[in-house]
Amino acid sequence: MNKSLLLVPMGLSAIGAQAKNKAAADCDKPLNIIYIMTDDHSFQTISCYDGRYNRTPNLDRLASEGVRFDNGFVSNSISGPSRAVLMTGKHSHKNGFMRNDGTPFNGAQQTFPKLLQKAGYQTAIIGKWHLMSTPTGFDHWEILPGQGSYYNPDFITPEGTHREHGYVTNLITDKGIDYLEHRDKSKPFCLLLHHKAVHRIWMSDTCDLNAYEDQTFPTPETFWDDYAGRPAAADQEMSIDKDMDLAYDLKMLDSTINTPLKGAIVHGELARMTPEQRAQWDAVYQPLIDTFLVQNLSGKELAEWKYQRYMRDYLKSVKSLDDNIGRLMEYLEREGLLENTVIVYTSDQGFYMGEHGWFDKRFMYEESFRTPLLVRLPDCWTSAKRGQVVDELVQNIDYAPTILSLAGAAVPEDMQGVSFVPLLKGEKPKSWRDALYYHYYEFPGEHRVRRHYGIRTERYKLIHFYGHDIDQWELYDLKRDPMELHNRYDDPKMAKVQTKLHERLEQLREQYDDQSE
Repeated sequence: MNKSLLLVPMGLSAIGAQAKNKAAADCDKPLNIIYIMTDDHSFQTISCYDGRYNRTPNLDRLASEGVRFDNGFVSNSISGPSRAVLMTGKHSHKNGFMRNDGTPFNGAQQTFPKLLQKAGYQTAIIGKWHLMSTPTGFDHWEILPGQGSYYNPDFITPEGTHREHGYVTNLITDKGIDYLEHRDKSKPFCLLLHHKAVHRIWMSDTCDLNAYEDQTFPTPETFWDDYAGRPAAADQEMSIDKDMDLAYDLKMLDSTINTPLKGAIVHGELARMTPEQRAQWDAVYQPLIDTFLVQNLSGKELAEWKYQRYMRDYLKSVKSLDDNIGRLMEYLEREGLLENTVIVYTSDQGFYMGEHGWFDKRFMYEESFRTPLLVRLPDCWTSAKRGQVVDELVQNIDYAPTILSLAGAAVPEDMQGVSFVPLLKGEKPKSWRDALYYHYYEFPGEHRVRRHYGIRTERYKLIHFYGHDIDQWELYDLKRDPMELHNRYDDPKMAKVQTKLHERLEQLREQYDDQSE
């Protein structure tokens, strides 16, 4: 029997308990923690994961000086809910923030920053919050309103809202370094740097506007997926061909091009630019617009042109992220902070880079379910193996318990995740989880992805799409069908696997106390 289907007790809380105070004991001083979360950053566009598209030397450095997780996943692939999971170590149905368009996050509940404060840590969050509430549990906070803006963004502080000149990724890094400069240096710290990038509509710093313009990217093998046997995948609104807006997403701003979302960029991001910024922008994009109008593309040619423009704009934003990671690392090295600081890099979920013909996220399919996770180990962990790759299944419910364990603080029993500090140490716990649970709720909603929940093991995935207009199961053998093109549900050859997956799924729904649909 495949070990991913064994129906055994997980013992995860026991693992977490063993790791509680283990991390701090290796170093003379308490560990500092910097948690960097980007938005919609795909693992495909980090070169230590996938070298087809770009190079990210500074992110690759985090992996080479620490740990790369190859099976890091989220529990609900959408921004706000993912952030609520981070804060609480609990699935969406337990922390109460299930949808981006739902009620504000309940800041009165237990969160890991509050527990760190009780353990003597200074806590700070700078950048994207996106939880429709005022941050709690932080000694210092400065957040973007909603999604925030790429150019000349507004920031909210306890004193009010103000606007700053510059590019948002640079500004968030500046603010993070400034916080580190002026913190109380007698106490350990936990700093959350939450970037807006690489969120739609993928606008780069002016210094990177010409980046990638001379590159042509390979079209994904599944770009023209016909979604056979997968009705939920067929009926969505995240297609590069049909749903990517020429003006809003791809910046083809001309009086002859009128699209549903054109006003959102004209009166939004572009209106925030200074004359100097706009001149730099137009110097690059106006020639692209002129060429596009002459080409008069349609059909498959237009769709594949859209894909190339999407990739170029997206990767320009990634370049600024990587450059700013390098700038932060230079500061930490100069100040001697790498000695006892753990650096975590991840995204709030994965993203589609044209796979299945899509952009965006939400589905339990691999590209959006899976997320990058890199952890740079502190220099004082001399016994830990650097550059290791971890294959165990980890999930964003594990981040809060892990951060608490790194700080030497107790992990509450009601947190549903488990500390992966043993994995950072190169250990292989025998009772590590054999399956992941996922639940997405936001339908009706943007992009029309149906509500669904499911289970992923080492080899298999079972998904249930449900709601007023759908009741559909999907089953994939990820070893034989890694691109998830062939739904094997009700295939007689998969009958035993299907039965065991259903049993294990119900066990997980009971374990996590999720009866919601």
